[in-house]
Amino acid sequence: MARQSSHVVVPRDTPGAGKPARPRDPVASGERDAAQNRAAGHHYFLLEKVEAGVALRGTEVKSIREGKANLKDAYGLIKDGEAFLLNLHIGPYSHGNIANHDETRTRKLLLHREEVRKLQGKTQIKGHTLIPTRLYFRNGRVKCELALAKGKQDWDKRETERRREADREARAAIKASKQKGGR
Repeated sequence: MARQSSHVVVPRDTPGAGKPARPRDPVASGERDAAQNRAAGHHYFLLEKVEAGVALRGTEVKSIREGKANLKDAYGLIKDGEAFLLNLHIGPYSHGNIANHDETRTRKLLLHREEVRKLQGKTQIKGHTLIPTRLYFRNGRVKCELALAKGKQDWDKRETERRREADREARAAIKASKQKGGR
């Protein structure tokens, strides 16, 4: 026969249960990108995108959480079967000390061997390169979205801008005709 307990267990009030929880930083929770390379879409045709992890030091992760990453001049490189990210600027951590990281050091990209082999074959084609398009958090880890890119000529950029402008005008005309017909 099971023993009966003579006392009743009452859950204790946890300190801070009455206080509402402070919302988590959108960058740290992965809701918003830590950094974006908007110029990449203007200067390159983005052909194929791949997600890669980035090998970082502790102060670098904290700086990225503070929003101090810049992808503007960064590019990817594959050498000896390993992928690297060059010229990624991560500003110094605000609460760091003498052991703070070097801002533009070469960082290793974490990819499967098969992915590295595929990317190496595709970047060997003339005019193709690896460009990081965004930096973000997923499950507490920093991820980098790399795009296989082909450089645009000036006339390509003008043509893209003309298309964008024509689409914008078409949307405005459709919206104006809907507003006229709705009255």
